Amino acid sequence: MSANSAEPATGVDVVLVKGGRTKICYPAELLADDGTRIAVRAAWAGDGVRDFGFVRFEPGDVFTEYYWRDRWYSVKEVRAAGGALKGWYCDVTRPATRAGGTVVVEDLDLDLWRSADGGDVRRLDEDEFAASGLARTDPEAAHAAVSALDELETLARGGGFDALLT
Repeated sequence: MSANSAEPATGVDVVLVKGGRTKICYPAELLADDGTRIAVRAAWAGDGVRDFGFVRFEPGDVFTEYYWRDRWYSVKEVRAAGGALKGWYCDVTRPATRAGGTVVVEDLDLDLWRSADGGDVRRLDEDEFAASGLARTDPEAAHAAVSALDELETLARGGGFDALLT
């Protein structure tokens, strides 16, 4: 099966790679794969609570995650255990691949947060991105990453964000 297969499956493993190593791998329910966009649902896979100051990810949270094979980002809708929408956490990544039961994405450090009401949109980890050296080692990928973050911010602030998820 190719990495771009649209073959359905009930469960997949999501593998997040950073710096050439697996950062995290977790099970998810495959919701859809149309050959371009992959949608999965997964429980918070972190250990305990992660408090960013503007949002807390905690056990019981549910993430509906969208990955694209032709875009340099992923979007994760975050809901509390009771169903309340917390917001969307967006990772700038290389385009996703899927081989059978595995979805693989490479994290490029840049992130964006959009609160549930859309009033808080913030760029994250630009310092980590600069420190990664990607601009020096792979300037084309660095340019694509910055462009992806700019696109996400424009969508999050000016409309069109919801269209990504429908």
